[in-house]
Amino acid sequence: RRVLRLAEMCRRLETEEEKVLPFYPSSLAEGEQRDAQRVLEETPAEPLAWAVRDYMGLERFWQRFNKVKLEERALERERAVLSQRNRRLRELLRQYLAGISVSREELGELNPL
Repeated sequence: RRVLRLAEMCRRLETEEEKVLPFYPSSLAEGEQRDAQRVLEETPAEPLAWAVRDYMGLERFWQRFNKVKLEERALERERAVLSQRNRRLRELLRQYLAGISVSREELGELNPL
């Protein structure tokens, strides 16, 4: 019940794009996808394969989890780039303001105008 309740809460936070197309398209070719599906449908012979088969229902969860992690990393990089750009623009603004400001010494001098 708790997992279902959490899933419902998370579903409300999804964007429209995530609701319509929640996963990236597969990067496997059609033949590779058929081979992978065939291997998944075979009866496992090893104990570890049986254990992994028990968790096949979590495959979509891990796909979504990994998608979110990739997006998080991309946003972190974008934030770093924007932060660096912001610092540079602030420095340029500081230089500009220093260039147009009038000091007290300049005000005390004789003005030719």
